[in-house]
Amino acid sequence: MIPLLGLVAGVVLGLVLSPEVPAWLSPYLPIAVIAALDAVFGALRAALEGIFNDRVFVISFLSNVVVAALIVFLGNQLGVGAQLSTGVVVVLGLRIFSNVAAIRRHLLGA
Repeated sequence: MIPLLGLVAGVVLGLVLSPEVPAWLSPYLPIAVIAALDAVFGALRAALEGIFNDRVFVISFLSNVVVAALIVFLGNQLGVGAQLSTGVVVVLGLRIFSNVAAIRRHLLGA
């Protein structure tokens, strides 16, 4: 219940305060969101399988976001930021869909 309340509070604060993302941060935000979603769906899958560990979730969440941001930063420094960003999105997207499929199989048995 506490995570759900935190999510609702975060969404309400975001809508009320409508924060602006600095221009230098804009290439990293979408990748960080996708990396965070990967960790969240992985945690949901682990919870349904009965193997969830909050320490593993926090480490996975932070490391996913940091590594994805570093890959995009490195790509920007090398002049191939769009290509590396696409690669990160594809890899994390595949992991998200894999986790969602496992969640669906667990919940629906199909």
